[in-house]
Amino acid sequence: MASKFQSRLVGTIVLVAIGVIVLPDVLDGKKAHYKEEFASIPIKPELESNVEIFEVIEPIEDDIALPDSPVEQTVESSVESSKQASVDEVAVVEKAIPERNEYQESAWIIQLMALKNADNAKNVVKDLQKRGYQAHTKQEKSFTRVIVGPDVSKSKLERQVKELEKITGSKGQLLKFKPLNP
Repeated sequence: MASKFQSRLVGTIVLVAIGVIVLPDVLDGKKAHYKEEFASIPIKPELESNVEIFEVIEPIEDDIALPDSPVEQTVESSVESSKQASVDEVAVVEKAIPERNEYQESAWIIQLMALKNADNAKNVVKDLQKRGYQAHTKQEKSFTRVIVGPDVSKSKLERQVKELEKITGSKGQLLKFKPLNP
Protein backbone atom coordinates (compact mmCIF):
# COMPACT_ATOMS: atom_id res chain seq x y z
CA MET A 1 0.00 0.00 0.00
CA ALA A 2 2.83 2.25 0.53
CA SER A 3 3.75 2.05 -3.09
CA LYS A 4 0.31 3.22 -4.25
CA PHE A 5 0.41 6.07 -1.78
CA GLN A 6 3.91 7.04 -2.85
CA SER A 7 2.99 7.02 -6.52
CA ARG A 8 -0.10 9.15 -5.88
CA LEU A 9 1.99 11.59 -3.84
CA VAL A 10 4.62 11.86 -6.57
CA GLY A 11 1.92 12.32 -9.20
CA THR A 12 0.26 15.06 -7.17
CA ILE A 13 3.57 16.89 -6.67
CA VAL A 14 4.32 16.71 -10.41
CA LEU A 15 0.88 18.06 -11.32
CA VAL A 16 1.17 20.91 -8.79
CA ALA A 17 4.68 21.77 -10.07
CA ILE A 18 3.46 21.86 -13.67
CA GLY A 19 0.48 23.96 -12.60
CA VAL A 20 2.70 26.45 -10.77
CA ILE A 21 5.26 26.71 -13.58
CA VAL A 22 3.20 26.43 -16.78
CA LEU A 23 -0.26 27.79 -15.92
CA PRO A 24 0.78 31.45 -15.24
CA ASP A 25 2.45 31.62 -18.66
CA VAL A 26 -0.60 30.11 -20.36
CA LEU A 27 -3.12 32.33 -18.56
CA ASP A 28 -1.17 35.62 -19.05
CA GLY A 29 -1.38 35.37 -22.78
CA LYS A 30 0.87 37.48 -24.97
CA LYS A 31 3.03 39.79 -22.87
CA ALA A 32 3.71 43.31 -23.98
CA HIS A 33 7.27 44.41 -23.43
CA TYR A 34 7.91 48.11 -23.05
CA LYS A 35 11.15 49.48 -24.32
CA GLU A 36 12.23 52.97 -23.29
CA GLU A 37 13.09 55.21 -26.17
CA PHE A 38 16.18 57.31 -25.76
CA ALA A 39 16.85 60.48 -27.69
CA SER A 40 20.46 61.05 -28.48
CA ILE A 41 22.05 64.44 -28.00
CA PRO A 42 22.98 65.89 -31.35
CA ILE A 43 26.60 66.59 -32.08
CA LYS A 44 27.59 70.24 -32.19
CA PRO A 45 26.92 71.49 -35.69
CA GLU A 46 29.78 72.95 -37.60
CA LEU A 47 29.46 76.68 -38.03
CA GLU A 48 29.86 78.35 -41.33
CA SER A 49 32.91 80.49 -41.83
CA ASN A 50 30.73 83.57 -42.39
CA VAL A 51 30.15 84.15 -38.68
CA GLU A 52 29.79 87.81 -37.76
CA ILE A 53 32.58 89.23 -35.63
CA PHE A 54 31.97 92.38 -33.65
CA GLU A 55 34.76 94.70 -32.64
CA VAL A 56 34.60 96.22 -29.15
CA ILE A 57 35.48 99.90 -29.21
CA GLU A 58 36.99 101.50 -26.13
CA PRO A 59 34.91 104.31 -24.59
CA ILE A 60 35.97 107.89 -25.21
CA GLU A 61 36.75 109.92 -22.11
CA ASP A 62 35.48 113.49 -22.15
CA ASP A 63 36.83 116.30 -20.02
CA ILE A 64 33.37 117.81 -19.67
CA ALA A 65 32.24 118.24 -16.08
CA LEU A 66 28.65 118.56 -14.94
CA PRO A 67 27.62 121.82 -13.25
CA ASP A 68 27.36 121.88 -9.47
CA SER A 69 23.80 123.23 -9.43
CA PRO A 70 21.11 123.20 -12.07
CA VAL A 71 21.54 126.25 -14.27
CA GLU A 72 19.38 127.46 -17.13
CA GLN A 73 21.26 129.12 -19.95
CA THR A 74 19.57 131.50 -22.32
CA VAL A 75 21.20 133.02 -25.34
CA GLU A 76 20.31 136.52 -26.43
CA SER A 77 21.54 137.86 -29.70
CA SER A 78 21.15 141.38 -30.93
CA VAL A 79 22.03 142.91 -34.18
CA GLU A 80 23.31 146.42 -33.98
CA SER A 81 22.64 149.07 -36.53
CA SER A 82 22.67 148.45 -40.25
CA LYS A 83 26.33 149.47 -40.38
CA GLN A 84 27.33 146.46 -38.25
CA ALA A 85 24.76 143.96 -39.50
CA SER A 86 27.37 141.26 -39.98
CA VAL A 87 28.53 141.34 -36.35
CA ASP A 88 26.38 139.50 -33.78
CA GLU A 89 26.85 139.88 -30.07
CA VAL A 90 25.93 136.84 -28.04
CA ALA A 91 25.31 137.17 -24.31
CA VAL A 92 24.86 134.16 -22.06
CA VAL A 93 22.66 134.75 -19.03
CA GLU A 94 22.73 132.14 -16.26
CA LYS A 95 19.74 131.76 -13.99
CA ALA A 96 19.78 129.44 -11.01
CA ILE A 97 16.76 127.16 -11.00
CA PRO A 98 15.40 126.44 -7.53
CA GLU A 99 15.19 122.75 -6.72
CA ARG A 100 11.62 121.56 -6.75
CA ASN A 101 10.36 118.49 -5.00
CA GLU A 102 7.68 117.08 -7.30
CA TYR A 103 6.62 114.60 -4.62
CA GLN A 104 6.21 117.16 -1.87
CA GLU A 105 2.64 116.25 -1.01
CA SER A 106 2.63 112.64 -2.10
CA ALA A 107 3.46 110.92 1.19
CA TRP A 108 2.80 111.25 4.90
CA ILE A 109 4.55 110.21 8.12
CA ILE A 110 3.55 109.96 11.77
CA GLN A 111 5.94 111.65 14.18
CA LEU A 112 5.13 109.56 17.23
CA MET A 113 7.46 110.77 19.96
CA ALA A 114 10.84 112.30 20.75
CA LEU A 115 12.96 110.61 23.43
CA LYS A 116 16.21 111.69 25.05
CA ASN A 117 17.41 108.11 25.47
CA ALA A 118 18.24 106.62 22.05
CA ASP A 119 18.10 103.05 23.40
CA ASN A 120 14.51 103.56 24.55
CA ALA A 121 13.61 104.92 21.11
CA LYS A 122 15.19 101.89 19.43
CA ASN A 123 13.26 99.55 21.73
CA VAL A 124 9.98 101.30 20.85
CA VAL A 125 10.83 100.98 17.14
CA LYS A 126 11.61 97.26 17.49
CA ASP A 127 8.31 96.71 19.28
CA LEU A 128 6.39 98.61 16.59
CA GLN A 129 8.17 96.72 13.80
CA LYS A 130 7.22 93.40 15.45
CA ARG A 131 3.60 94.59 15.38
CA GLY A 132 3.86 95.29 11.63
CA TYR A 133 4.41 99.05 11.56
CA GLN A 134 7.01 100.72 9.37
CA ALA A 135 8.83 102.46 12.22
CA HIS A 136 12.18 104.31 12.16
CA THR A 137 14.30 106.53 14.36
CA LYS A 138 15.71 109.90 13.40
CA GLN A 139 18.62 111.19 15.49
CA GLU A 140 18.52 114.92 16.22
CA LYS A 141 20.81 117.04 18.43
CA SER A 142 19.81 115.96 21.93
CA PHE A 143 16.93 113.57 21.26
CA THR A 144 15.76 110.77 18.99
CA ARG A 145 12.45 110.92 17.11
CA VAL A 146 10.30 107.84 16.53
CA ILE A 147 8.68 108.02 13.09
CA VAL A 148 6.15 105.70 11.44
CA GLY A 149 5.85 105.74 7.67
CA PRO A 150 6.11 107.10 5.01
CA ASP A 151 2.89 106.09 3.31
CA VAL A 152 0.94 107.64 0.43
CA SER A 153 -2.41 106.97 2.10
CA LYS A 154 -3.22 109.76 4.54
CA SER A 155 -6.39 108.00 5.74
CA LYS A 156 -4.44 104.83 6.54
CA LEU A 157 -1.98 106.79 8.67
CA GLU A 158 -4.82 108.64 10.42
CA ARG A 159 -6.22 105.27 11.50
CA GLN A 160 -2.73 104.21 12.60
CA VAL A 161 -2.39 107.33 14.78
CA LYS A 162 -5.35 106.11 16.86
CA GLU A 163 -3.94 102.57 17.06
CA LEU A 164 -0.49 103.84 18.01
CA GLU A 165 -1.97 106.01 20.76
CA LYS A 166 -3.51 102.87 22.31
CA ILE A 167 -0.21 100.96 22.01
CA THR A 168 2.31 103.60 23.15
CA GLY A 169 0.16 106.06 25.08
CA SER A 170 1.49 109.04 23.12
CA LYS A 171 -0.48 110.88 20.48
CA GLY A 172 1.37 111.06 17.19
CA GLN A 173 1.40 113.95 14.79
CA LEU A 174 0.62 113.46 11.07
CA LEU A 175 3.12 115.35 8.88
CA LYS A 176 3.91 115.62 5.19
CA PHE A 177 6.90 113.53 4.13
CA LYS A 178 9.70 115.46 2.47
CA PRO A 179 12.09 112.92 0.92
CA LEU A 180 14.81 115.45 0.06
CA ASN A 181 14.65 117.19 3.44
CA PRO A 182 13.21 114.72 5.97
